[in-house]
Amino acid sequence: MAVAVVSASGKPLMPTSSYRARKLLKGKRAEIYRRDPFTVRLLYREDGETQPVEFKIDTGYQHIGISVCSEKHEFVHEERELLDNEVKMHDGRRKYRRTRRNRLRYRAPRFDNRRKPEGWLAPSLRNRRDMHLQLFRRYTEVFPVTDAWFEMGQFDTQVLKAQEEGRPLPEGTDYQHGERYGFDTLREAVFSRDGYQCVFCGRGMEEHAILHVHHLGYWKGDHTDRMGNLAAACEKCHTPMNHQKGGLLYGQEPELKAFRGETFMTAVRWQMLAMAREIAPGINIHATYGAQTKASRRELGIPKMHANDAYAMGNFHPRHKARGVKYKKLRRCNRVLEKFYDAKYVDLRDGTVKAGKELGSGRINRREPRVSAKSLRKYRGHKVSKGRRTVRRQRYAVRPGTVFLLDGKRLTSRGVQHYGKYVTYRDGSGKTISVAVKKITVVHQPGGWEPV
Repeated sequence: MAVAVVSASGKPLMPTSSYRARKLLKGKRAEIYRRDPFTVRLLYREDGETQPVEFKIDTGYQHIGISVCSEKHEFVHEERELLDNEVKMHDGRRKYRRTRRNRLRYRAPRFDNRRKPEGWLAPSLRNRRDMHLQLFRRYTEVFPVTDAWFEMGQFDTQVLKAQEEGRPLPEGTDYQHGERYGFDTLREAVFSRDGYQCVFCGRGMEEHAILHVHHLGYWKGDHTDRMGNLAAACEKCHTPMNHQKGGLLYGQEPELKAFRGETFMTAVRWQMLAMAREIAPGINIHATYGAQTKASRRELGIPKMHANDAYAMGNFHPRHKARGVKYKKLRRCNRVLEKFYDAKYVDLRDGTVKAGKELGSGRINRREPRVSAKSLRKYRGHKVSKGRRTVRRQRYAVRPGTVFLLDGKRLTSRGVQHYGKYVTYRDGSGKTISVAVKKITVVHQPGGWEPV
């Protein structure tokens, strides 16, 4: 395993082996400079000779492949998996923020005078772009990189969609005459496509059905407004209860997959290259495409993997390859500081305890009556617990997933109690136990990149 090396002045030098790095650290000739990637700083050398080194990255929406190579050796061969619930976490934070604003006082709308700055990206896309650039900066600071290769994909989502549906490829004015051509609003286009009928029960205008636009993939975090993810639903089907697990709407699949990865690359590819040149002006930045990477990978005879795609890029393909490593991104902290816990009731029908939303009125706006034929409030029996909301006002030293030592045993925390004074964990029988924080020794905090 290669270990990155920097001089006493911080200049990146050629990597060394883990065996030699241990010798240098044990002999007090070097010190630990960085943990990820593991880097040592020489205490006896200010400068040194270097060779050309290439940094190669296979960019992606969910997975990133990285390879750092010289002409004879590959030093890094790894795959990074990004967070998959970024949009969901932002939606949760937005929901609680709107609730707090509405609870304080009435505020006049100010959204008409807001302008998005040039180069604005959605938070989920910006997070993924920044992760690529963060990894690029992290490796170029400790490796003597002379050239960097980024795989930049360019996708035509109209063509991809036509291929998924088995339709002829779009040509000429087909790009202008899309699914919404001739309709003023998205709502009108969805209703017209579904024949002004509920796709779940078949009720339509003749039955005086009130139609709503429903997002089919809401249950798995897909809230995109593409036509394939939208459907017409009547007021009897589009209820809060049907959105829960076991409901009519839960588990419905969109007609077509979401082209999130393709949209991401189309939106950020040139912006990413420009920012990479600003980060490392002394490095030659190159852009390559998936077709070139695929041809090179086939010529080298290596299987399809994100790290192998990165290895196949560039000019250096050494026979001495590094051991492959895979990391997964973990969230460091929960951005939702306020949480709501619903009240619990005894269901009069079967005697089970259920949340208040499971025994709700079924209305989706305040104009509807709370007592109606679809209301389940009449089945609420004894209230087991009141509804409450909690606001986290400080960051605790121990979080869920923290590894700690207690009486020589290595344990994992499930959370904290009493404003962070006690930590909870489970013993061998599955029982939850609480112990004072001052009695434990923290070994590892969750978050960041964890090996898989």
